[in-house]
Amino acid sequence: MTMPRKNIWYERLMVSIAMVNLGIVGFDISYVALRDFWLRGGVSIGPLTFQVPVPPIVKWYDPIKGIEQHRDSEQYLKSVEELEATLVQSGIDSPQSLAILKDLQDESSKMIDGNWFEVAGKAGNLEKIKNRMRDRMGIKSSRKSFETFWDKDYLKNKGITQEIAFFNAKIKPLLLTNYYRSTGENGLPTDNFWVVDFPFVLLFGAEFLARTFYLTRRHRDRNLKWPDAMLWRWYDVLFLIPIWQWLRIIPVIIRLDQANLIKLDRIRDQATQGFVSNIAEELTEAVLVQSINQLQSDISTGVLTRWAMNTINRPYQDINQRDEIREIIDRMLKITVNQALPQVKPELEAVIRHVMEGVLEQSPIYKGFKSIPLMGAVPSQLNEQLISSVTSGAYDALSQALEDQVAAELINQFVKNFGRAVIEGLQEGDSLDELQSLLSDLLEEVKVNYIQHLESPLNFLPAVQG
Repeated sequence: MTMPRKNIWYERLMVSIAMVNLGIVGFDISYVALRDFWLRGGVSIGPLTFQVPVPPIVKWYDPIKGIEQHRDSEQYLKSVEELEATLVQSGIDSPQSLAILKDLQDESSKMIDGNWFEVAGKAGNLEKIKNRMRDRMGIKSSRKSFETFWDKDYLKNKGITQEIAFFNAKIKPLLLTNYYRSTGENGLPTDNFWVVDFPFVLLFGAEFLARTFYLTRRHRDRNLKWPDAMLWRWYDVLFLIPIWQWLRIIPVIIRLDQANLIKLDRIRDQATQGFVSNIAEELTEAVLVQSINQLQSDISTGVLTRWAMNTINRPYQDINQRDEIREIIDRMLKITVNQALPQVKPELEAVIRHVMEGVLEQSPIYKGFKSIPLMGAVPSQLNEQLISSVTSGAYDALSQALEDQVAAELINQFVKNFGRAVIEGLQEGDSLDELQSLLSDLLEEVKVNYIQHLESPLNFLPAVQG
């Protein structure tokens, strides 16, 4: 059904706002992990650094996540800035410069021993700092490398400007990535994302109430209640939940489909078919396996045999004044005599002919009669007449028996007595135990070979065309 033009533009407006909100949620979820990128505006891959111009996002968003510059790292960088200013004013030999260099040596040792980056989960950045300083100084010990780097004689020999430039380019960016994140009263890291998210929650909450109320007015003929309308739009509730905001991708996708920006029909059909097929397959296999296991248990413990004996010996309770067994036997006999036997009559005569010829061939009289000249074909002709008479007579007898109420009653009694006689015969000797063992093994083979390798029972469903 095509949505009215006015409604479609409203849906597209709201889904655009929802996508913006989902994008902000994705940014918030990934912010801490990608903070280094937003801080430096680039990414380093080995010796290569790719710079991307970005706004000062860290300055704006750090307060939302409760992130502050690590005090020790911040103090370290301030000391370097003071050293640069002092070198310009009074040179490296001044008491102020020497005092700052001594402080930097001490702070470097504290940074290495105290692992300032551990709280932020950026111990790897500290290792980068240590490796870069080792490579610069050609000394295996990182502590000794820093001590030498902040030495007056080393800076004089290598060039103060050059070495300070190295520090600002290779060490300072890594120190800036270190931070401290406060903890809230709930014991978790501070997260004030609700401040950013609240306007969206307010908007979608108001829309949810208005839309569901509109649905109750629109479907008054169906007596749609407001709670039912809210259940109808259940996915919009995900916009209002202050946790697991990533679940908002569900209503966004649904709204994109409602706005005719994407088509979910094929995906929905395929997902439904796969889900139903898998559930039906597992359920069918479990039910069949459980049924066979129960049947095996009943056979092994003799429950099935006792049930059969009790069924035969106890009086039969008729609940509808009909003899179902007799009617079933009568129906099966009619089908056999009137439909099946006429179709297989040639095959039946061939079987009887083969049996009778085999018996007659063993008779000396029959052999002698065939050896008489001009009389050899007579036995075969008599045999054919006999076979025809037997089959026709049997067929006529069965047909007449079906019409004879007394014969039908005798057949019914024969079937009942036959079943009782078979069960009583099974109880003699080891026949019952052997039969129970064979049935249990047969069921186990059926379970292993067929049930547990069962394919989807819904594989007849047409596949969704891609």
